[in-house]
Amino acid sequence: MTNKLELLANLEAQFEDRFSRSLALREQHGRGESYHSVKSPDAVVFVETTEEVADIVRQCADARMPVIAYGAGTSLEGHLSAVEGGISVDLSRMNAVLRVSPEDLDCTVQAGVTREELNSYLRDLGLFFPIDPGANASIGGMAATRASGTNAVRYGTMRENVLSLTVVLPDGRIIRTAGRARKSSAGYDLTRLFVGSEGTLGIITEVTLRLHGIPETMSAALCSFPDIASAVNTAIVIVQMGIPVARMELMDRGLIEAVNAYSALELPLRDTLAFEFHGSPASVEEQVALVREIATENGADNFEAATSLEERNRLWKARHNALYAVVSQRPGAKGWSSDVCVPVSELGNCILHARELLAGCNVPAAILGHVGDGNYHVVFAVDPDNEQEIEEVAHINKLMVKKAISVNGTCTGEHGIGTGKIAYLREEHGAAVDVMALLKDALDPHGVMNPGKIFLR
Repeated sequence: MTNKLELLANLEAQFEDRFSRSLALREQHGRGESYHSVKSPDAVVFVETTEEVADIVRQCADARMPVIAYGAGTSLEGHLSAVEGGISVDLSRMNAVLRVSPEDLDCTVQAGVTREELNSYLRDLGLFFPIDPGANASIGGMAATRASGTNAVRYGTMRENVLSLTVVLPDGRIIRTAGRARKSSAGYDLTRLFVGSEGTLGIITEVTLRLHGIPETMSAALCSFPDIASAVNTAIVIVQMGIPVARMELMDRGLIEAVNAYSALELPLRDTLAFEFHGSPASVEEQVALVREIATENGADNFEAATSLEERNRLWKARHNALYAVVSQRPGAKGWSSDVCVPVSELGNCILHARELLAGCNVPAAILGHVGDGNYHVVFAVDPDNEQEIEEVAHINKLMVKKAISVNGTCTGEHGIGTGKIAYLREEHGAAVDVMALLKDALDPHGVMNPGKIFLR
């Protein structure tokens, strides 16, 4: 068995300038975009092929050295922290679109391709990939965390849009989890096993995705409400009526104030819903009319629609800058974003519960959410060095999670468990966590794949 010092020397000789022990680079690879403290790996290796990943993993398995996959670094729950040291395998150079099949509406990409890169490549083909978590995340990272985002109400999450994966297992074997057929009854569904596994069962190196035709017509709208309950009730009615909105996002008045300052906008300081509609001109017109009517019945005092790309981008700028807008209110602050998800029928009570929790909070915070599928967030701007603030926000987050689980919701709708939500997994899943641990031990008996995430061994 190779010791760790020998492993580092071997990797440096093998990868030369693609191997680094630079402190700055290691710190960059030991954190995401949230409040979690930096825990740096021992080294970073930039890979370019699946075979290189497999070779590194085999060497690390032999040396019992942890391996942490790194894509774009946009995670929010501590997925990238090297809690036991190890090798950060940076997949950002694996950024090729390997195949697009317009007739089948699918493609295969390397894991390091980002969402924006993929859609730029697809645009001239009249296609797009709809999963939009806001950040320009890597496709491999989005699969690993089972990401979703603003389009999930119509197009689903990564769970529904990943057809197949190429994965390097903890012993260095390379497997393909499925073919390109839209359905299969052949064996276990390994694709769904690895989607959402957060790098704890293997490293995803290639992803085959469902694609969609760019809609003939797109329209966006913002409407303001006198209170958050009216906005949430509007969202619930729209879902229950089956109106196929592509996006439906809640932004409370605190968030509107923050994004106005951050993005130089002049949106009304009201609790707000943002919509996007996709389809033919007639269907979009019908959707807009129905949503306008429902919003008006629930007290909306304005409804601003936009069809041009420039106007739509202006309206969505506020939503996509939400985390940064809240954090920018305090110099030196870090973002803490909760992400519980509940049945839509429970959404109103749960968001009002969150609003009550924030009434006495001393930390700047705002509520937002993908309310079309019951997923909502509270974004806090915390001082990571202020222990009292961290404890206060952790307590509010805990009460939000417990409320969500009590109504058959989940502790995380899209950010994943990482290190930040470990405490709630058993409360949500009970004895099923033991089955997860059995799978982990079977595939990764030495615990080298992203240890310390999802649950503790």
